[in-house]
Amino acid sequence: METLHLTHESINQSLQVKPSAVAVGFFDGVHKGHQAVIQKAKEKADELGIQSAVMTFDPHPSVVLKKGKINAHYITPLEEKEQVLASMGIDYMFVVKFDKSLAQLSPQEFVDSFFVGLGVQHVVAGFDFTFGHKGKGTMEILPELSHGRFTQSVIAKVEKEEDKISSTRIRQVLDEGRVEEAKTLLGRPYSIKGKVIEGDKRGRTIGFHTANMEIDHDYYLPKIGVYAVRVIHQGTSYPAMANLGVKPTFEGDREPNVEVHIFDFDEDLYDQMIVVEFHLMVREEKRFSGVEELKGQLVDDEAQIRHFFSDR
Repeated sequence: METLHLTHESINQSLQVKPSAVAVGFFDGVHKGHQAVIQKAKEKADELGIQSAVMTFDPHPSVVLKKGKINAHYITPLEEKEQVLASMGIDYMFVVKFDKSLAQLSPQEFVDSFFVGLGVQHVVAGFDFTFGHKGKGTMEILPELSHGRFTQSVIAKVEKEEDKISSTRIRQVLDEGRVEEAKTLLGRPYSIKGKVIEGDKRGRTIGFHTANMEIDHDYYLPKIGVYAVRVIHQGTSYPAMANLGVKPTFEGDREPNVEVHIFDFDEDLYDQMIVVEFHLMVREEKRFSGVEELKGQLVDDEAQIRHFFSDR
């Protein structure tokens, strides 16, 4: 997959891009609803004998349009989104910089630059996708704006248990620690990626050696608590228990961090990248009266998580 980072000003005739069928949207999470849009673009690309493409935006429009908002947190930060799309067999990923100049484009200007200017022959989007200044461009008026230069498909909402699958819904279930439901909506476990850094080494003194993660702050983190997780390291998956929280039994941290205890594993992971997949929330984080009470709870947590993974 080839990734192109674009601005309104960067699209010109010298840009070497083959004709494509493009799925367009922000696609945070690349969940099952998004996958329906992307799969339709792939099918049209195959039908027309052209490239498949996904057009997304960075950063999230809210960072630009909402006063005082400095950054956003994502279910799939851009790097992870790129990996998911590559695994789906997409040919092009168009990353459009969302800035004030983009937000000022009229719907027609947006179409002329980002669809016609990129040689798009077919556009696929969800029923609620909008574009152009103040979102005045809709899929309903896209045929009029295309002037016959490309065709389009609109994907109806994808539902699970009579509720629309959306990034907002996934954030809600993550807020409640319902990571199993997030997995159902995403079509894969919710995961985060980060580097293992040196911690306070307190875990090894109580029999639970942990790897502390340096988390990219772009991630939308689930509810604070203890989780059954799988740690992916160099292509191998290991069952583990994770604490996402601020360690209130000790001095406590201002920001939530993730530390994982990988079962039956004794390798040095410092400065190495790992992926943590969240499979089940075991309990909420709480303050214990002392180290012994904490150790007893961790033994119970490990037994419960080992049992959870025993038939999976």
